[in-house]
Amino acid sequence: MSYLLQPHANDCEPNNSSKILPTISEFHTTFDVEAMKSIETGEANQEEGVFLTWKDLWVTVSNGKNGRKPILEGVKGYAKPGQLLAIMGPSGCGKSTLLDALAGRLSSKIKQTGNILINGHKQALAYGTSAYVTEDDTILTTLTVGEAVYYSAQLQLPDSMSKSEKKDRADFTIREMGLQDAVDTRIGGCGSKGISGGQKRRVSICIEILTRPKLLFLDEPTSGLDSAASYYVMSRISSLNQKDGIQRTIIASIHQPSNEVFQLFHNLCLLSSGKTVYFGPVSAANKFFSSNGFPCPSLQNPSDHFVKTVNKDFVQDTEKGLAGGLSTEESIHILAKLYDSSEINHQVEKEIAQIIERDSVSMVNGSHANFYTQCLILTRRSFLNMYREVGYYWLRLLIYGALALSLGTMFFDIGSSSESIQARGSLLVFVVTFLTFITVGGFPSFVEDMKVKVAFK
Repeated sequence: MSYLLQPHANDCEPNNSSKILPTISEFHTTFDVEAMKSIETGEANQEEGVFLTWKDLWVTVSNGKNGRKPILEGVKGYAKPGQLLAIMGPSGCGKSTLLDALAGRLSSKIKQTGNILINGHKQALAYGTSAYVTEDDTILTTLTVGEAVYYSAQLQLPDSMSKSEKKDRADFTIREMGLQDAVDTRIGGCGSKGISGGQKRRVSICIEILTRPKLLFLDEPTSGLDSAASYYVMSRISSLNQKDGIQRTIIASIHQPSNEVFQLFHNLCLLSSGKTVYFGPVSAANKFFSSNGFPCPSLQNPSDHFVKTVNKDFVQDTEKGLAGGLSTEESIHILAKLYDSSEINHQVEKEIAQIIERDSVSMVNGSHANFYTQCLILTRRSFLNMYREVGYYWLRLLIYGALALSLGTMFFDIGSSSESIQARGSLLVFVVTFLTFITVGGFPSFVEDMKVKVAFK
């Protein structure tokens, strides 16, 4: 039973591992170990956090004349304060859909059924208590790290806080994510050098945790990052609770974590074609696969093995499972069926029931800056963005100056005859037409601002 007492799932089972199913006491030990890990990392005061549960969750989309197509099929699970939950699976398995469903971000065209409870109640996520970090880093590239975070602090934090308090909150958040050395460096983008991809991801996280949310959603937080940057980003996220004392519930959809990143998570939700193949402690996942005939090969990352086993998108070599050679679809079906009847699934259902029954308070909406303050801050940020954008501001100013000089030279001293009246009319028509069409040049900047608004609304 010593395998379950290990906090990390980095020891792969050899191919000739035993196929004896884990005992009930072993699974109880696993859940006890995960609880002890939470306490050891300063997570004992869980009543202060947000408990999230979902059960029999179905998500379907219209499939034309063929009815509706399911994306998620009766999934269940939970997320507790002070713990990190990893949602994994092959591409198209429903990871981002599950994350969006839990965060209340699904489109109105998508139908959702089932129960999603926050602290045991069916309620909407309150402003300031939850945050969602998108896969793409949507940040104004002309701003520095400090400016991006500080402007967001002025917009998101309430007017009851003074400017100095907002500045202190922004500085503290920057230090939380280890960005103090890059505070005066511009974000950068296409055609302009700036901070690295890992730093951009941490800036996005900084902006979202300014309100001190107790529930944090992350969509592919390590996408596009190398192994070292991925680990640094996730380790910073996992250590947030120790730095500000807030018992955060963190849920992340992640595609291909390294072994070190995988060890940072407490629980794993493994999906395949919208179905749950495994939900439970990370430390028990490897034994679950091994005991059911799908052992992880030696020297292979367990997370890679799990995803490979349930990925039916490509033609693979048959797995040597319970009955010899099996196709991937057969392997998925066997694992899902065995999980449904496993003791660890019963423990998950018991955990969900206990979370629903516990006494919890409803979430209270926070406040942000008023409309006047937001308009003032956004105008100031827009002017700074245009001032630093050479192609948008200075080049257009040069064109306007050259055009004004040319028109002034052409229509200089035209007299006061009847022909001059017609010439002045032509000049006015040209100027009005030019100003009308030149405003199209501001459309790219508008689109950029709209992306930022949608990402951080």
